[in-house]
Amino acid sequence: MAGEGFDFEGLVRAGYPLQQFAEGERIFVDGDEGNAMYAVRSGAVSIVSAGAVLETVGPGETFGELTLIDGSPRGATAIAREPTEVAVIDERAFNYLVERNPAFALDLLRRLSRRLRRMNESL
Repeated sequence: MAGEGFDFEGLVRAGYPLQQFAEGERIFVDGDEGNAMYAVRSGAVSIVSAGAVLETVGPGETFGELTLIDGSPRGATAIAREPTEVAVIDERAFNYLVERNPAFALDLLRRLSRRLRRMNESL
């Protein structure tokens, strides 16, 4: 559901505000504690580790999921490549999304699986 059908307005109506970041602004930094994932409404975000861009995510895509799932520190840095607006999805918002649309969780697992496969192929 985080693709074209991601319900940003539903999140806002439910009390989960969107957040804006300026070009070059860090959304989070490698090693940060975190308890949220993000869905990009507009703009683009680079996921950077050891000075290399691992991935760039755009509208309808998510990032930062692992910290939400396992509670570990951030494993990369997320930087807005241009003015960017995101939904901040903490555990409460995640549960809200899953309750409203159980397919959201399955879609998230599929996207994480594709990301893992791409990383394995690049080794």
